[in-house]
Order: sequence, then C-alpha cells, then structure tokens
Amino acid sequence: MNLIIFFLVFIIVFAFQTFIIKKRLINKLDFTYKTKKYLSLILYITFFGAVLYPMARYYPLVPNWLYFVLSLPIGMIFLTFIITLLHEIISFGIKKTPFKNNRREFFKKGLDIGAISLVIATNAKAMDNAKNVQLEVVDVKINNLKIPYNIVQISDVHIGGLIDKEFIKSLVDKINILNADAVVITGDLVDTKLEYAIPALNELKNIKSKFGTYFIVGNHEYFHGVKPIIDYVNSLGIKTLENENVYVGPKDEGFNLCGVYDRFGFKYNDFIPDINKAMQNLENSPTILLAHQPKFIEEIENTKGIDLMLSGHTHGGQIFPFNFLIKLQQPYVKGLHTFNDYTQVYVNKGTGFWGPPMRLGASSEITILKLHA
Repeated sequence: MNLIIFFLVFIIVFAFQTFIIKKRLINKLDFTYKTKKYLSLILYITFFGAVLYPMARYYPLVPNWLYFVLSLPIGMIFLTFIITLLHEIISFGIKKTPFKNNRREFFKKGLDIGAISLVIATNAKAMDNAKNVQLEVVDVKINNLKIPYNIVQISDVHIGGLIDKEFIKSLVDKINILNADAVVITGDLVDTKLEYAIPALNELKNIKSKFGTYFIVGNHEYFHGVKPIIDYVNSLGIKTLENENVYVGPKDEGFNLCGVYDRFGFKYNDFIPDINKAMQNLENSPTILLAHQPKFIEEIENTKGIDLMLSGHTHGGQIFPFNFLIKLQQPYVKGLHTFNDYTQVYVNKGTGFWGPPMRLGASSEITILKLHA
C-alpha cells in the first residue's frame, strides 16, 4: 500500500510540474508553432520517462544505458520547472514595465531564448557534475585527543542502478590512496534489493585502513531489508554499529566510535536508534558518533559527551535549489557546524546520488577528516 501511495504522489508531483512547464513556459514562448510543438513532444516524452523511473530503480532488470535514460527525466523536469518559475517572474516584470511595444517584444524574445538556453545549460552541467567525486579535506579539533587521526567518510552511496560494481571499485581505489586510519560509511549504502547489490558490495572488502571500516544504516536500508543488509555488510569484514560503540586506536590514545540506527526506525517500529545504549561503557576518551540524519543531534538530551557527529542524508541538496527545502527539515545541509557550543557536526554531501545522475550546487564527495587536538 505504501508503495502505491508513493507512486501516485510521485506521478502527481511530476504531472503538476509538467503541466506548469507546458502552460507557463512552452505555450508562452515567442517561437513558431512548429518549434513549440516539438518542445511539447520532448516534454511529454520526458514525463513518460519519469513515470517509468521508479520501476527501473527498484527492479533493476533493464540495461544500464536504458536506466540512465529513464533516470534523467526527474532532474530535467525539476530544473525546467524552476526555470519556468523564474521565466514567469521576469515576464511579469517586463509586462508591467512601461516599454514601447517593439522594446517589450525585444526583451520578451531575448528572455524566451535565454530560458531555453538556461534549461539546456543547467541540465548539461548537472549531468557533468555527477560524474566526478570530489575530495573534501576538513580539519577538526577534538578536545583531549592524544594523537592525530585521518578518518575517511563516505555516505549515501545508494548502490543500485548506475551505482554499480564499477562505480564502487573506482570509489574503493580512491579511498585506498588516502591512507585512512579508519573508514566510516554513514548510511544509505544500499538502495535496491540485496541480491542486486551484492556484486557492488563485494568490492568494499578491498577497502584498506589501519583500524577498520565501520557502517551504520540510513533510511533507505529500511526499504530493502535492514537485517539482511547488515548481515551481508558484516560478512565483508565491515563492522556495523547497531546502537553500540567500539574503541578505535591504541590504548589510551584512541577515541570512542559510536553508531546508532536511523531515525526512520521510529516509523518502521524496529531497529530504533538508542543513543543511551550506543554510549554505554565508553572509555575515558573523545567520542565520535555516527548518525545518518543531522536532525538526530537535536533529539539527544545531552550532547556534551559527544565531540563530533558524522552524518549524511541531505546530499547537500543534490540539485539546486532543493537545498532550501532540505533546510526546512534538517538543521544542517552540508559542511562542519557546532551544536550547543560543544558538539561538532559534519554533514557529508553524499558520495553517490539518488534518482537522476545529476548534481548542481552540491558535488559528490569523499571526506577526509583530519582530527587533531
């Protein structure tokens, strides 16, 4: 039932955006009838691709080239919808400005050409951005840390569809160059049925670090079976932190690494995050918490014992201006922040992507956190 509701809402949202693009942009363009007819046809085909996308995403039996084609329409429609709104605002301004008719027609023609050019340019740029995973180097001061550590964080990889075995192999190669003391994966690693994710997951066995690789679940693991995913990830030599902690580093010179289940567990009514259990029997050393959603920091009664929380979930917005919508639901969208004057929070923008292979204003990232006293 939930899947049916999601699919209906998904279609309604994109049908609405498509309708606005047709009525408020294409129909108002100062172009020939034939040109507008072709643009309308492209729009309808794009909407049809968006409708087919959920089936390709969660039942990945289609070849990668077809999946790529079907995944683009979500981003294309969203970006074109935003540009349509911008076009509408500027058109209103031109209409209300006391120009002579020939001057008004000149500005209107220029605006229309500019809008279509912007649609093409932003979509092309967003697709190109998604091809590259950038390295973010972040210096973090930790009170009472005895020796420095290099922690590599990846998040929101979303294995499935275009995030396949070759993507993960390339990602592991990049991680291994960084000489990490520890690697942490802060949720949403798997975003398809486990059987389809196994070839890509197997590549994670090759991650090299001094003190191991650690994983916590994100909200998307709940959609595909939390327990089987945890069990398989553990079988790869990666430690899943399930409301628990481990000590990382040499005795008396290391730090506590805690991890909790995702907040989605409250809705799922299982695998519920428990910060008190996760912080039981800690060593007298600095403490780092792994929690998928930045919002979790607001739900901790007392954060004074937590020096640093590492999160993901937001994708940094992935496609501008979606970051403004995320800010309505999460306290932080990306980067390093300080909560309650004591606990630092770092939000990774995501190493993969969800939906369209597109990023605009928020690059994919591998984070290397340089911890020092």
